[in-house]
Amino acid sequence: MPDHSQTAIIGAGIGGLATALRLAQAGMSVTVFDSHPAPGGKMRTRDSAAGPVDIGPTVMTMRPVFEALFTDCGERLTDHVTLVPDAILARHFWPDGSRLDLTGDRAADERAIAAFAGSGEARAFARFSDRARALLDAFDAPIMQAARPRLPGLVARVLGMPRLWPALLPGLTLAGVLAKEFRDPRLQQLFGRYATYVGGSPYQSPAVLGLIWQSEANGVWSIKGGMHALARALHDLAVAKGVRFEFNTTVARIIRENGRAAAVVLADGTRFAADQVVFNGDPKALGDGLLGPEPRRAVPRSGVTPRSLSAFVWGFAAKPHGVDLAHHNVFFGADPKQEFDDLAAGRMPQDGTLYVCAQDRGATPPGSLERFEIILNGPAGHKSTEEDAKTCKTRTFTQLARQRLSFTPEPGINALTMPMDFNAAFPGSDGSLYGRSPHGMTATFRRPTARTRMAGLYLCGGGAHPGAGIPMACLSGKHAAGAILSDRASTSTSRPTATPGGTSTESATMARGRSPSSVS
Repeated sequence: MPDHSQTAIIGAGIGGLATALRLAQAGMSVTVFDSHPAPGGKMRTRDSAAGPVDIGPTVMTMRPVFEALFTDCGERLTDHVTLVPDAILARHFWPDGSRLDLTGDRAADERAIAAFAGSGEARAFARFSDRARALLDAFDAPIMQAARPRLPGLVARVLGMPRLWPALLPGLTLAGVLAKEFRDPRLQQLFGRYATYVGGSPYQSPAVLGLIWQSEANGVWSIKGGMHALARALHDLAVAKGVRFEFNTTVARIIRENGRAAAVVLADGTRFAADQVVFNGDPKALGDGLLGPEPRRAVPRSGVTPRSLSAFVWGFAAKPHGVDLAHHNVFFGADPKQEFDDLAAGRMPQDGTLYVCAQDRGATPPGSLERFEIILNGPAGHKSTEEDAKTCKTRTFTQLARQRLSFTPEPGINALTMPMDFNAAFPGSDGSLYGRSPHGMTATFRRPTARTRMAGLYLCGGGAHPGAGIPMACLSGKHAAGAILSDRASTSTSRPTATPGGTSTESATMARGRSPSSVS
């Protein structure tokens, strides 16, 4: 039987889109509001002479998460987007001129590392990979797939796996484990960078983040037309299932009545009543009062602080010169410790690692314009002045030139997005791209879950459990939709009272303008 209740979703990022799709599939009426002109949240593009350039996520990992979303909606992922497997996960360059390709093929990667750093390091890589695979398997059910991560469930899974215990010891960081595992500092630097995938430093993030290597080794896919094509496909399918989208529309306030979320008010004063409200934005915006006073206590402060990293992101078209690039390339700085010391101090790295995505690699004739995204890690809360933009340009392209990569034409600073630009686009985030920092062993359990302290208000997106990255944002949509459907079923005969943790049947109001958050 159709559920005729109204759901208001604030933000059309991957989490919001996944939530909308699942609720529509269950027969619910859903309206999505977003301050931006198109879906995708941080999965954004910038115009260039060669067409739209991705300036957000560049790859799909954990493909089964997206396949499950489409399957649950009676569709097939491959009927909606064209996936292109990346044979090289990344091509890595160091200032000393050394280079290493990793492919995800275990035997091939062991041979490549043996040639790069010796047979002992190849054996160390094999041990590291075994542990990363076991960690990913151990964390999947009790943490990532669970609506609320449960430490006892994780402990039960790892008790019989002593080789995993070192990665779970309090105080043991990813950098610390890698220093014990590998002798070659280049390999320590390479695998330590996976902490930045969720906005952390390898010197402060728990060793368990080594599992991110295995999620990438399981396969990475680019999407024909750019990553934004995935957001567009989710949007189009949601529309086909009856979801209504209001873009260029800001939600100014979430209204609470009778102890629960009851409506959203748009920036132009329009009120939209809803039975449940889903916030697909950085949860910190709620505590900052950017959606009105009512939801300020909906999320504990410990769920949103400390903040994860931001970034300086270039998006442009040019002709590359020098080294042979793969689709995904990493140019390491000389001193990783100094890079993360700079970030911890709130400074732009003097000599940071640069990720270079050559988005048209292999798809255009040699000598043609190609689209590029370049990412330098940055601190959240960075002031990001015009002088900082000039400094970033000098540091970025001087470092790449030292490693024999240059571009014609070199982009102007108008092609750069800085931390405060991200904060402007996603208010309340401080420019942080990943919500709460992953630093510390309890970070996973502190991130807010789908249910909030306000009855009828739910969360999804990269700032909510299970965390950063498009697969995690997609899973957050599953958790949010599941919580709503479960709460509606359990309250079908009586209206609940507001309780911490948020039982859910709500009414929402929204307003037109610039949305405090339309993210992951």
